[in-house]
Amino acid sequence: MKIKVCGMKMPDNIQDLVLLKPDYLGFIFYNKSKRFVAEIDAQTLRNIPTSVKKTGVFVNEEEQQVVALVEKYKLEAVQLHGSESPEYCARLTESGLEVIKAFGIDDDFDFSKLESYTKMVKYFLFDTKTKAHGGSGLTFNWRALEKYTLAKPYFLSGGLSLENLSEVLALKDERLYAVDLNSCFETEPAIKNIEKLKLAFNILRPDLKEKII
Repeated sequence: MKIKVCGMKMPDNIQDLVLLKPDYLGFIFYNKSKRFVAEIDAQTLRNIPTSVKKTGVFVNEEEQQVVALVEKYKLEAVQLHGSESPEYCARLTESGLEVIKAFGIDDDFDFSKLESYTKMVKYFLFDTKTKAHGGSGLTFNWRALEKYTLAKPYFLSGGLSLENLSEVLALKDERLYAVDLNSCFETEPAIKNIEKLKLAFNILRPDLKEKII
């Protein structure tokens, strides 16, 4: 199980989190988000180990601006939370980026719309459908994933917490590639609770010989 922690902003908090060895760190470049990074120090991001994929989170951003921010911060992945087209995703994939296309899920979500994206992106991300495009702290009904019939691996997001991570592990879906941890592990927006995250990492990585303390 890969682990992504999203909504990072403060240099000291980022450095503390990197010590836990997450697989992905998410930086939100959406100015309506409470976790908008604005002008984060570029050197802070460049100092992150190459084992951690720096991921820019965007919502209907101009493609040229995405490319500019990828270059400025040396991002390895982009997570797209808006209505970006398959062609938009394909161009970013062709540039060498790992593209994660996010979809807000509710009980009426039509999974057939994902078919046109399967060859254009590396992963899907399933989050709780909200007007804010994520970060709500709310879970969706995971039974809805029974309607997902494609082979494309996905990230699971939306209200993941210490209270439900064991249920995530119990899903037993080989396509579940990663979990996306965010608002339920914060002391305030964009400030992560490292002690809570240590507990989460130990739950999600039960086979590790040495637990994080």
